[in-house]
Amino acid sequence: MAENDAVPTLPKKCGPYISSVTSRGMNLVIRGIVLFFIGVFLALVLNLLQIQRNVTLFPPDVITSIFSSAWWVPPCCGTASAAIGLLYPCMDRHLGEPHKFKREWSSVMRCVAVFVGINHASAKVDFANNIQLSLTLAALSIGLWWTFDRSRSGFGLGVGIAFLATLVSQLLVYNGVYQYTSPDFLYVRSWLPCIFFAGGITMGNIGRQLAMYECKVIAEKSHED
Repeated sequence: MAENDAVPTLPKKCGPYISSVTSRGMNLVIRGIVLFFIGVFLALVLNLLQIQRNVTLFPPDVITSIFSSAWWVPPCCGTASAAIGLLYPCMDRHLGEPHKFKREWSSVMRCVAVFVGINHASAKVDFANNIQLSLTLAALSIGLWWTFDRSRSGFGLGVGIAFLATLVSQLLVYNGVYQYTSPDFLYVRSWLPCIFFAGGITMGNIGRQLAMYECKVIAEKSHED
């Protein structure tokens, strides 16, 4: 009975999306590609919202994409999304704390919807001043983390991502790559770190779910064998 009740252990190399893919490296590549295209799609949609409200302005000579954003924005966001989505489950394994809070695709999709809503609010909702807007978005971003993550590693990575992404944005604006209307936090808007924080939590949840799905597939195959 003890042997029958034992849960089959997972192989060290968490498994394939298709039967012919067996290497851990290939699995990482597949997940990275999926995360990259998700990031590109979100970048196109969210950047379009910002441009329509004149929150961000790009020089005319770099307005080349069909969504009126600079050509380099989607690839950069896609690359960042892939890195973040792979980093979150990697950090969970390193800390030995598997993330199990609300681990289903419906929860992940709701997280994405809330993130899009936060970005939409930053572009569409009119507040009395930037401080009020920043505090509101900060509360919404922390609420997103509490609702869909609640892990210390997720919060720490989100803060780190927000800091680094805001620093990069400051440097880009300083060098004239693009600009923000009515900047109030050096060269950018004060609510920008909140958007980056929420984006990091969102892509981290997607990355965790992809990693969990991968392990679930190989576990089922191991059980069948």
